[in-house]
Amino acid sequence: MLVTLSTKNILRQSVTSGRIVSNAFYRRTFASSNNINSDVTDTQNLVEKIVQKYALDLPEGYKVKSGDYVSIRPHHILTHDNTGAVIPKFKSIGATKFYNPKQPVFALDHDVQNKTEKNMKKYANIEKFAKEHGVDFYPAGRGIGHQVMIEEGYAFPHTLTVASDSHSNIYGGIGAVGTPIVRTDAAAIWATGQTWWQIPPVVKVELEGQLQPGVTGKDVIISLCGLFNQDQVLNTAIEFHGGDALSVEDRLAIANMTTEWGALAGVFPVDSLTIDYLRKRMARIELTHFNNKNLTPTPKGEKFVHPRINNETIQGLIDNPLTPGSNATYAKKLTLDLSTLTPYISGPNSVKVATPLAELEAKDIKISKAYLVSCVNSRASDLKQAADVVKGKKVKEGVEFYVAAASSEVQKEVEETGDWQTLLDAGAKPLPAGCGPCIGLGTGLLKDNEVGISATNRNFKGRMGSPSSLAYLASPAVVAASALSGKISSPHGLDPNAPTPSFTIETTQQSATSSDESSSAVEPEVLPNFPAVIKGELLFCNTDNLNTDGIYPGKYTYNDDMTMDDMRKVVMENYDPEFVNVVKPGDVLVGGYNFGTGSSREQAATALKSRDIQIMIAGSYSDIFKRNSINNALLLIDSPELVNDLKEEFGNKELTKRTSWNVTIHVAEGRVEVKKENGSEKTYKVGPLGKSVQEIWLDNGLEGWVKQRL
Repeated sequence: MLVTLSTKNILRQSVTSGRIVSNAFYRRTFASSNNINSDVTDTQNLVEKIVQKYALDLPEGYKVKSGDYVSIRPHHILTHDNTGAVIPKFKSIGATKFYNPKQPVFALDHDVQNKTEKNMKKYANIEKFAKEHGVDFYPAGRGIGHQVMIEEGYAFPHTLTVASDSHSNIYGGIGAVGTPIVRTDAAAIWATGQTWWQIPPVVKVELEGQLQPGVTGKDVIISLCGLFNQDQVLNTAIEFHGGDALSVEDRLAIANMTTEWGALAGVFPVDSLTIDYLRKRMARIELTHFNNKNLTPTPKGEKFVHPRINNETIQGLIDNPLTPGSNATYAKKLTLDLSTLTPYISGPNSVKVATPLAELEAKDIKISKAYLVSCVNSRASDLKQAADVVKGKKVKEGVEFYVAAASSEVQKEVEETGDWQTLLDAGAKPLPAGCGPCIGLGTGLLKDNEVGISATNRNFKGRMGSPSSLAYLASPAVVAASALSGKISSPHGLDPNAPTPSFTIETTQQSATSSDESSSAVEPEVLPNFPAVIKGELLFCNTDNLNTDGIYPGKYTYNDDMTMDDMRKVVMENYDPEFVNVVKPGDVLVGGYNFGTGSSREQAATALKSRDIQIMIAGSYSDIFKRNSINNALLLIDSPELVNDLKEEFGNKELTKRTSWNVTIHVAEGRVEVKKENGSEKTYKVGPLGKSVQEIWLDNGLEGWVKQRL
C-alpha cells in the first residue's frame, strides 16, 4: 500500500504563498494523455487513470491502484452553505491566504428559502469572504451547486473534482471523478491545495440493451439500489460501461444516486453524447454569460470564450481520449440488462427498497405531497417530462405539488420552452432554484402521517419532514402523474406482470482493505499519550444503514451556532428520541452495517462525541462518515463478528440497548475483549488503529493536525 499523506506532502506549499495559477490551470488537464492509455500491460481502470493525474509526490513511474492512500490536489472543490462553517476552520489553523483562489467554488443553495436576518448575514459574510480572497461565488438563486459546477465547467470530463457534499458523485455523469470530502478537508484544501484520499475498490457495471419507453435513468439507479442492497458496492467507485443510448441527463441522475447505492463515485465514459452536451452548453453560455460576475468581461470587439467550456477544451477530449487499460482490473463486475427494466419506486423511507411501479400502483397508495426538486432530477429534460404529463390537466385537489429548477439557467430554458408555465397552469407550486424540501428546509415539508412522492435522491425517515411521514422516490413523470391522481400512479398504463430485471454479479479480485495501515506486516505501535486500552460498556443500536439524518437531523445542520451542548441534546433524535436518556459517558457505541450512510454532515460524528463517546464499533461504515470521524478524532473499529453476536443476543426489540457487556479494546494490537453480564468472555480480532489515525486523534482532529504542522 502506498501512503503519501505526510507532513512534507500535505504542506509542501506554504499556506501563505497565495499562489495563483493562470488559465493554464484549466488547460493542463487536457494535455496529451496517450502515456496514460498505455499498452496491453496496463491494468489501470478509468478511475485510477483520472486519479493518477491529480496524485502528488508519487515515486517515479508509480501507477496508482485501488487501496493506495494518496495525497490529491483536486481540480476544483465546491462548498455551499457549509462554507460558513469551513471559514472558521480555515482561520483556526492559521491560514491567511488560499493556496489557489481559483480552485474553490462557493455556491449558496441549501437554505435559500430562509430569509431571516441571521441567514442573510451568514450569506453576506460568505460572499464578502469570497470577494476578499478572489474565489468564484454564486449567490442564492443561481442554483444547486452541483448543477452550477457542471454548467460552468468546474466539473469537467476526466478531472478529479470534489465537494463538501455527498452528491458530488453526480460529476461522473459527464466523465469526471466526483467524490465527497468533508468540511475539515475543505479547510485543508483551501490552505494547502490538497488532502488525502484512499483510492477505493472499483466496480465495473456493464449496462446492456436499451431502456424501454417511459423508463428513465432514475429507474435504473433505483433498481440498482434495490437489487444490490446488501452493501455489494459499499465504499467503492463505480465505473459504468455500455449504456451508449443513455442521455447525459440520465447519466447525471444515475451518477448522482450512486451515493445512495453506497459508492464514493460513479463514472461514465466520455463519448459523442458527452461532447454534444458540452457543445450545446458552450453555445448556451454565449447567450447567458453576461450574468456571471465571476467571468472576466470580454474586451469590445472580441468574441467571448468561456475559460473552461470552449472549443479548445472540448477538442482536447476528442484528441486525447482516456480509456481503461486493455487489462484493467476491477474488484467486482456487475451486469444489468436495461431492456428488462420497468419504472421502479424507492421506499417508503429507504433507498434500499425498490418495487415495480405496477405493483405499488395496484395498492392505491394515496399521497399528500409531490416534489420535483433537487440536484438529481430538476434539469430541463426532467421538467419537460413532468410538463408533458400534466399539460391541460390539474393537480388533484388536496395534493400539493412543488417544483424547483436545478438552476436559474435551467429555469430560463424551461420558461422559454413553455414547460415551466405548463407546470404552473396545472397547479404546481414554484420554489426557488435550490435544495429546499429535499433536505427538510423551507416550504412544503411532510407533516405527521403524510405520504409524499418525490423525484429527489433520499427518502430517509424524517429527512423531508415529520419522522412519522412516508416518502417514496420516483422519476419526474411518475411524480407528476401521481400529483394528478392523488395516489402513486403511472403516466400511462403498465403491465401488472412486470418482468424481473436481468442481472449478474461477479467478484473478480480481493477488495482493498479499508483499515488504516491494517496489514499484518505493520508492527503495532501506540504513540505517546495515546490510550493503549479503552474500556466501557457496549451500547447497541441494532440498525443497518443508520443514516446521518437519523444521527443528526437535517433541520439543525445549517445552524452554525449549535454548540456541543446543543448537539448532545438532539443526537440520534430521528433514530431514537430516547437515545439521549440511555447513553452514558464513556459508552462504546456499537452500530450495525453501513453506519453513517447518507449526507456528508460533519455533525454526525461530532454529535456522537458530544455524548463523551470516544470510540465506536460497527459491522461497516459509510466511508464519508469514517472520514468525518477520523478528521474529528472519533475512533472507529470494524467488527462484523461482534455485531452479529449482539444481533443474535438482543435482536432489535429496543432501538438503543444497554447490553451490560463490558469491553476492553487494545487499540494498537487490534484486539477487543468482551465480558458478558454472566461472566463469559470472548476476544475479537479487529484491525489496529494505525499511526496516522493516532496522530490525528492526538491533535484532536485533522484541523489541529494541520495547525500543529504549519
